[in-house]
Amino acid sequence: MASQVASPSTSLHTTSSSTTLSTPALSPSSPSQLSPDDLELLAKLEEQNRLLETDSKSLRSVNGSRRNSGSSLVSSSSASSNLSHLEEDSWILWGRIVNEWEDVRKKKEKQVKELVHKGIPHHFRAIVWQLLCSAQSMPIKDQYSELLKMTSPCEKLIRRDIARTYPEHNFFKEKDSLGQEVLFNVMKAYSLVDREVGYCQGSAFIVGLLLMQMPEEEAFCVFVKLMQDYRLRELFKPSMAELGL
Repeated sequence: MASQVASPSTSLHTTSSSTTLSTPALSPSSPSQLSPDDLELLAKLEEQNRLLETDSKSLRSVNGSRRNSGSSLVSSSSASSNLSHLEEDSWILWGRIVNEWEDVRKKKEKQVKELVHKGIPHHFRAIVWQLLCSAQSMPIKDQYSELLKMTSPCEKLIRRDIARTYPEHNFFKEKDSLGQEVLFNVMKAYSLVDREVGYCQGSAFIVGLLLMQMPEEEAFCVFVKLMQDYRLRELFKPSMAELGL
């Protein structure tokens, strides 16, 4: 079974509202380790999250009755305003986290975990995913262009399956599109790095998800981390023993 794979506790979660790379179970940090600015931002983010939760319910109701009530427009405007403030605060906080990552990672792990679970802003998602799995400075990134010049025995299989990966997504659905090409590139490069696994169709959906967030070189590095350090490769070996099939 997939649950039998012993991997680090960081995992990739996809929901209908957001996609996040969640952090491991983290040790508590004392509030005294946070600066007054950090405490203020965290408190404000909590407040805005509560407002957003309330207003999102209100906004769904407003959208259904907007044409029947002028007051609905006022409620909708209020919900949109609260959302705007939440996004602004979130951007400020995540910008600080990224810029001070090494310090934040050591001193404010609990707070980072909580923020990740609430959702990483789309603009920061690519770099934060890389930071969370330590993929941002992998030496193998420099080998990526050379791997693409090589020939993989899996190329025919990869080409065959490309159109089946997120076939309704705009980035991948067109034949010979940029999305299909970079997906092929990453899958080919990995098949050369990990000869035992080679290529497995299911893994292309992981790569496709990464490519929706970041360029192909970065997606390749994160994928290598997930497959090797977090042992997802155990699910894609030819025997598929870890799946319990």
